[in-house]
Amino acid sequence: MSDTEFTAEERAAMKERGREVKAARRGSAKADGTSEVLAKIAEMEADDRALAERIHAVVTAAAPELTPKLWYGMPAYAKGGKVLCFFQCSAKFKARYSTLGFSDQAHLDEGAMWPSSYALTGELTAGDEARISELVKRAVS
Repeated sequence: MSDTEFTAEERAAMKERGREVKAARRGSAKADGTSEVLAKIAEMEADDRALAERIHAVVTAAAPELTPKLWYGMPAYAKGGKVLCFFQCSAKFKARYSTLGFSDQAHLDEGAMWPSSYALTGELTAGDEARISELVKRAVS
């Protein structure tokens, strides 16, 4: 795939990831990236920011052992240095919804097929937050 086949947003995300990897190699990445994650959330548009703040609160409450970090310039939560789940705001790739995604490190296996990402729109209900909390707890187990 040539560079021209990626969108500007995709190229920007790859560049952000490159900076994250370089910072980690130099040892300048903090063990706890909470401040970087919160700063990235603060930069988001209002609707995405509100969702990201709630996701951050739910994930960190459900699994305090996860380490917040940036992943492709978006909030993510890692276990043992490997990203377990992440939030992708809708504005990042000009999508109609934000996404809560889980990596293959997440223990969400259910038979031969299961979801690994969830579309998020609007305000999260208490039921939505409970479901996210349950998914994160399962993913960490």
